[in-house]
Amino acid sequence: MRRSLPLLLFLYACGTGNGDLCTRFYTPYPDLIGDRPRTANNASLLDAMSAYRQGDYTTAVAGLTGVVDRDGTDRLARLYLASSLLGAGEPYKAEMHLDFLERVPGAPFKDQTEWYNALCWLCSGQAPRALEQCLMIAKRPAHTYKAEAQALAQALQGQ
Repeated sequence: MRRSLPLLLFLYACGTGNGDLCTRFYTPYPDLIGDRPRTANNASLLDAMSAYRQGDYTTAVAGLTGVVDRDGTDRLARLYLASSLLGAGEPYKAEMHLDFLERVPGAPFKDQTEWYNALCWLCSGQAPRALEQCLMIAKRPAHTYKAEAQALAQALQGQ
């Protein structure tokens, strides 16, 4: 409960009626790097990812911010930072990091940035914008988050 308190407080303060949808549809990006062998170079990243796996997004944000500040080219750390910020109830800050990832040549996290942007907009009270994004994702034949976007679009249209 303690770890989810920032998100719950944010959703309560938001007062948009989309708080339940935000909680229902937000799933942290899967931890694909937390099992790496520990070295002096990646210790702070692994510590942040340990907090991330435990749902302690506030601690993860602090650690991942340090990682990204030291190496602004670490795109995966930035993606986890955006996911952590969203989980910590900071959708505007999360969106800023997703915007950075969208500008990377080759867009290695295109599907992730599109979906998590939809969640940022949903969780910040921008339901029409979130719906538009979900409908765009749902039209794509092979989007990683197609099913999630379709479900969120349906939920938003049913409000």
